[in-house]
Amino acid sequence: MDLLLILTYGAICIAIFKIFKIPLNKWTVPTAILGGIVLIGTLLLLMNYNHPYTKFAREYFVSIPITPAVKGIVTEVNVIPNMPVKKGDILFRIDPTPYAASVMQKQAALKEAEQQVPQLKAAFEAAHAKFEQAQADSTRTESAYRRYEEGRRKGGKNSPFTELELDNRRQVYLASLAQLDGARAEVLRNRLAYESNIDGVNTKVAGLLAELDKAQFELEQTVVRAPADGVVTQLALREGVMAVPLPLRPALTFIPDEERYFAGAFWQNSLLRLKEGDEAEVIIDAVPGVVFKGKVAKILPAMAEGEIQFSGSLQSSSRLFQRGRVIVLIDLDDSEVINSLPAGVAGQAAIYTEHFSHVSVMRKVLLRMQGWLNYLFAEGH
Repeated sequence: MDLLLILTYGAICIAIFKIFKIPLNKWTVPTAILGGIVLIGTLLLLMNYNHPYTKFAREYFVSIPITPAVKGIVTEVNVIPNMPVKKGDILFRIDPTPYAASVMQKQAALKEAEQQVPQLKAAFEAAHAKFEQAQADSTRTESAYRRYEEGRRKGGKNSPFTELELDNRRQVYLASLAQLDGARAEVLRNRLAYESNIDGVNTKVAGLLAELDKAQFELEQTVVRAPADGVVTQLALREGVMAVPLPLRPALTFIPDEERYFAGAFWQNSLLRLKEGDEAEVIIDAVPGVVFKGKVAKILPAMAEGEIQFSGSLQSSSRLFQRGRVIVLIDLDDSEVINSLPAGVAGQAAIYTEHFSHVSVMRKVLLRMQGWLNYLFAEGH
């Protein structure tokens, strides 16, 4: 663009020399050259600082790598490349056979576990009945033992109960106590098994319910659907391909329908002038001669050249030599034309601040001249 300004000044000087028949001598030529240096230098200084321009502008868009949640053979590819799809539309299917079998297996195990719950209740009641029987036997044997012991103590040598009979009653009583302890432990074991619940559901049943939910989720994931309204392009997925849930190897790339922004890289010396809401104009290589108007939507608050992340290694001082440019997002007004173009088109942009607004006319003229040049060749080609 600076070259355009110099060429324009040169053309004006030539026209003035020809029209007014000004002679070329040691006074006129240096005057024209020095005047051009002063005039163009002043204009460039005022324009570049107050109304910055960049030839590095591009539309950026977000793409979504579609990676299946489960592994399997692709049986159907339902999406048509480059054709709009709605959120929830089927993109492709994975063979569901192993996942359907897993669901049936979990359902059978769940049914068996649910049938075991009444059995646990019956086992608890049976153990409780045995405990009551053991408790009654313990009471009966203790009573007999105490009667024999009392008769032996009072009768002495004349007692009708011998020492052997007393010892037998004692052993029977101790055995009944042991049976009572065993029955009590059995009651506790069966009670814990029966009352082991999570939110009122048997723990084994709850665990199998969770496994069934997981199996059903995996079965549902064999049908891969569009995450939003958008389009799939450059589709290479085919039936018979092994789709795997690896983030580094997506099955296809999905481009959602989202608001599209142009991003321009501007020199840092204009940061004090730039602010959100400033008027902006963009020319696109794909649409020669057309100037798109817009406004500064956002000045990104960070630059990649100064980024540091944890890596366990020291940073090289060579990164300090990278100056970088500030990225400015521009929201264009004529969205219909922009949306008709392929996402990612490139162009050039200019921003007009409130400072020295009369100089912005020159920047607008030069930007339009650059747009006309796109009929012949695009910037950078």
